[in-house]
Amino acid sequence: MPTYAIIDSQSVKTAAVAQDKGFDGGKKIKGRKRHIAVDTMGNLLAVVVHAANIHDTKAGIFVAQKAFETYPSLKGFCTDAGYCGTFKQEVENLGLSVDISKKIKDSDWHILPKRWIVERTFAWLGWSRRLAKDFEQTILSAENFVKLGYILQILKFIK
Repeated sequence: MPTYAIIDSQSVKTAAVAQDKGFDGGKKIKGRKRHIAVDTMGNLLAVVVHAANIHDTKAGIFVAQKAFETYPSLKGFCTDAGYCGTFKQEVENLGLSVDISKKIKDSDWHILPKRWIVERTFAWLGWSRRLAKDFEQTILSAENFVKLGYILQILKFIK
């Protein structure tokens, strides 16, 4: 059972028929955001898809709650600096700890401990052509295709 999770989000463009889409001003993308929580080995624990205009501090709590409901053994989360404020307070109200990685200055570049694991999982999901863009009309099917893409990648590793 996992005791530590790493959370991050990814903004993706959507097809024209998609419901619940918005504009992510930071990434300049009109579409949806995928929030995922992974354990320290990169295994997918939870996924939440929502409109891209909802900030990480407010939407990140949904994936944290989903992961904690599924895996009550979780004791803490690791996130980037985009999850300060509301997210940290809400997660600490659940009795869990939050480790927030500091922003890196250009002259002080280095690999952040544990943060690369969630980025690697996003890269694995990027190998699935179906996830290059969000083609799904509903949020539920978008979440399920993320899970299916992850399952297919695990099956490729087993070969």
